[in-house]
Amino acid sequence: MSPQASSNPVKLRGHGFQPRVVPWMSWAFVAGVLAVWGGGSRLGWIDELMLPSPQRVGASLVELVASGEIWGHLAASLQRIAAGWALGFAAGLALGVLVGVSSLSRSVGLPLVAALFPIPKIALLPLFILWFGIGEASKVATIAFGVFFPTVVSTYAAVDSVPRSLIRMGQSFELGPRAIVAKILLPGALPGVLAGARISVSIALILVVAAEMIGAQKGVGALILTAGHLLQTDRLIAGVVILSLLGLVLGAALDRLERRLLRWR
Repeated sequence: MSPQASSNPVKLRGHGFQPRVVPWMSWAFVAGVLAVWGGGSRLGWIDELMLPSPQRVGASLVELVASGEIWGHLAASLQRIAAGWALGFAAGLALGVLVGVSSLSRSVGLPLVAALFPIPKIALLPLFILWFGIGEASKVATIAFGVFFPTVVSTYAAVDSVPRSLIRMGQSFELGPRAIVAKILLPGALPGVLAGARISVSIALILVVAAEMIGAQKGVGALILTAGHLLQTDRLIAGVVILSLLGLVLGAALDRLERRLLRWR
């Protein structure tokens, strides 16, 4: 190699894909959307009945908060989400682990999950109303049923992704089945389980709105439905904004939980 060639540094090409969030770009995009929306409303390009201006939607949000009306709706929705998600996630986690470690559970459980998972869960709400009544139980059951199946799928897939060499190592140290599950399988599957939890929370949020539109006096879904019936589109979109903010809050809570539980990575 010549001295001239050796003195030229070799360009590093191994950075790979490293996407990251740039906060100012996110805020700039939101500001741009609001500017276009507001400008279209002021110029008359957008019908105020079909899509109220951002100012009207903001005024409705302020009114809902100042009057305290929104807190009752949020409390009702959050209670249903918490109860339904907890039931569905706990049951799905248990079955997902069993499917991941047991041949019998996999042989019986996987065909059942494959058959029932594609069913739109809100289509079963009338059946749940017949079984549990029109009160809270039917709404919680709808949410739990919707959360259950994605949790099963994500959990057993996460268990399957744990390297079998780690399990064989545990067995070579004479660990029992319970110890292997608790000390090897569950910690190794935790990232996948938390990813499934993020998906299931979004599903719970969708289902609680749909369930509240049938026979509910309180809840964000009931607020949106009532506003739609009365053609109060500013309140309707304000309800949608509240749902979006609620989704962001739940996502941030899961991010914080994930960072705490996965500090070892």
